[in-house]
Amino acid sequence: MENRFQNLFNTLKNNRYQVANSTYKDRITKLLTLKKAIEVTYRQDIRDALFKDFGKPQLEVDLTEIYPIISEIKHAKKHLKFWMGKQPVNTPLSLLGASSYVQHESKGLCLIMAPWNFPLNLLFCPLVSAIAAGNVVVLKPSEMTHHISKVMKTLVEHVFLPNEVVVIEGDVTVAQELLKLPFDHIFFTGSPQVGKLVMKAASQHLTSVTLELGGKSPSIVDASANVKDAVNKTVFGKFLNAGQTCIAPDYVLVHNSIKTRFIEAFKTTVTEFYSTAPESSTSYCRIVNEKHFNRLLNHLEDAKSKGAQIEFGGEYNQENCFLSPTLVTDLPENASLFNEEIFGPILPVIGFDSIEEAVAIIQAKEKPLALYIFSKNRKHIDFIMKNTSAGGTCINHNLAHFLNNNLPFGGVNFSGLGKTHGVYGFEAFSNKRAVLKQHTKGTIDLLYPPYTGFKEKLVKWTVKWF
Repeated sequence: MENRFQNLFNTLKNNRYQVANSTYKDRITKLLTLKKAIEVTYRQDIRDALFKDFGKPQLEVDLTEIYPIISEIKHAKKHLKFWMGKQPVNTPLSLLGASSYVQHESKGLCLIMAPWNFPLNLLFCPLVSAIAAGNVVVLKPSEMTHHISKVMKTLVEHVFLPNEVVVIEGDVTVAQELLKLPFDHIFFTGSPQVGKLVMKAASQHLTSVTLELGGKSPSIVDASANVKDAVNKTVFGKFLNAGQTCIAPDYVLVHNSIKTRFIEAFKTTVTEFYSTAPESSTSYCRIVNEKHFNRLLNHLEDAKSKGAQIEFGGEYNQENCFLSPTLVTDLPENASLFNEEIFGPILPVIGFDSIEEAVAIIQAKEKPLALYIFSKNRKHIDFIMKNTSAGGTCINHNLAHFLNNNLPFGGVNFSGLGKTHGVYGFEAFSNKRAVLKQHTKGTIDLLYPPYTGFKEKLVKWTVKWF
């Protein structure tokens, strides 16, 4: 049975070399047209759609959805000419008479699959990298946020030709059918569980993948930390997008000497940020759908049934999928909140007595997408950095590393494969083509058969000196 997307696939594939041969100016023109469409033409449509999908505040849309894409485009405009150029490398004397360089070439036809939590950002930021690298692209947004999906489809059709970039909407069956096609690269953002399925499908065609996944990203607050500052940043990082963020602090390890102060400061800060009635706050969004809302309630019920305490929050309204900022303590190790990525506005606080104890908790879990450290103690910071592994780390902040296009963004092992943003995103969608150019007769030309004693001596001399 022929794949229903085969004709579309072929149309894009037939145009891949024309796009690959586009100039720096051609690619920047496309990116600036995309920038204008997002920043001006469709800006209010984007805001309205995301509010309809899960009550996202307008300022939060600008900060977390629109700004990162605009920043990515500006960064590409500044650096793309250099990225596209030949990158000279040294040639050993054993290859006398030759020069060498690396040329970044487009991978070809790419599939970008985005999740629902930041549907615009996580679809279009990789698209910027793919366009900068000279690819044709199929975009697959999440079906869970259908209002913004429709806006993105209209926007893409406004900016790009149908043989350059297309949006394909649909549920999991659409995604499965797309994954059967032999794309040149797949860029997937989502859960580790689905990431495994994507990687398995890609392996059938030996397609390269970038997997931006997740996991349980920890935050450590030691006794030397500025408690109020750590709390303010943690509350902002955790409850942005109602905790539906892959790099949100999933749980906080707090030194027992400051644990009570941390909890009290947490309560104060949540009230300052979202008032005493967060459901009425215009700065706090909703859970994306009833399925995820019920999943979070089940986590809370499981925790309470095993002896955990709801120190703060826990209020909810099923009609509009509202769950208030919630703090949980006394969480046992067998609770689901302790073992599964939370992806919602529930924050477990776990006490520790030594930095070694805190690190042991982190080491016992899969490598996280992000790890956060709040400390003024250089020895503690160094110990944590040397004895843990994570996709990215902020020291005395959280989430902020995502906004620096000069830093690679991505996970490690369970939390992801490959990096994105800036030059790292450009490289993800490029093949580093090795090129050696021979200018004059070289050493290798002297080693053609038949192999003689002289040639054997020449090889030994070459190996000895070069």
